[in-house]
Amino acid sequence: MSFSESLLSLRLSIDYRSKPDVLRNLALQMRRGEILGLVGQSGSGKSTLALAILRLLGLRGGVSRGEIRFQGRDLMSLSEREMRELRGRQIGLVLQSPLSSLNPALRIGTQLAEAWRAHANGNREDCTRSILAALKSVSLPEGERFLRRSPSQVSVGQAQRVLIAMATLHRPPLLIADEPTSALDTITQAEVLRLFASLNRELGMAILYISHDLLSVASLCHRIAILHEGEIVECGETQQIFAQPTHPYTCQLIEALPRNPFESPDRGNTPGQQAMETTDVPAHVPAGKSQQ
Repeated sequence: MSFSESLLSLRLSIDYRSKPDVLRNLALQMRRGEILGLVGQSGSGKSTLALAILRLLGLRGGVSRGEIRFQGRDLMSLSEREMRELRGRQIGLVLQSPLSSLNPALRIGTQLAEAWRAHANGNREDCTRSILAALKSVSLPEGERFLRRSPSQVSVGQAQRVLIAMATLHRPPLLIADEPTSALDTITQAEVLRLFASLNRELGMAILYISHDLLSVASLCHRIAILHEGEIVECGETQQIFAQPTHPYTCQLIEALPRNPFESPDRGNTPGQQAMETTDVPAHVPAGKSQQ
């Protein structure tokens, strides 16, 4: 991948006081408009990488060294004020625990309005228009009744959609989704995956989808990066990773699945055909291009 194609390009090493070498010279690149899956077991450093990209690692006592370039800017050289302007507006974040991520004391409409005002100048009508458009984009009710609810008055699935609406209010070029379906039931998980595919297709939004769930990654992502023992051990197109893995750890992950979504039982289908026929997410397209 050439530098001109990159939306995000990084090379990082990260330490915690009690745990050095969490990530070691980790290299990763994302193209504009692609969905990249970052896969690794619990404790492998996936969430650590997400926090490092947003320059929030210090809140957990971590220290990062290296380079993070986003849209040509070196994020490591930016001041905290410059990073506050970038977070939310240029890079959105969706966390895995929707109910704990929302303020239980504030109504949903108030929290959305605060997220809008943090990165925009405009009147109340502009704010309301942006919020209603965001709710519509994630298939949530657009009426005042819903906006007046507190987080405890909505389902977990609706709360996750509120977080996604909040993270995409300003239509950032990059959305980081950190285990966004781990707290959801199977049906709601599928709905959220379709929502991410829609945001990518309709807005051209790149998504760094962090998960340990290989099947959800297979149904959504254009490319997959495998994180193991602090390093990216394999990275490639989704079909290639599932059909022809090269690293022993990747092979172990795929062999642990109850089924390989890119392997036909009768060997009659081409690789990936079965996965496309058995999921609602559109067929894979070349990384960096939106799905039609």
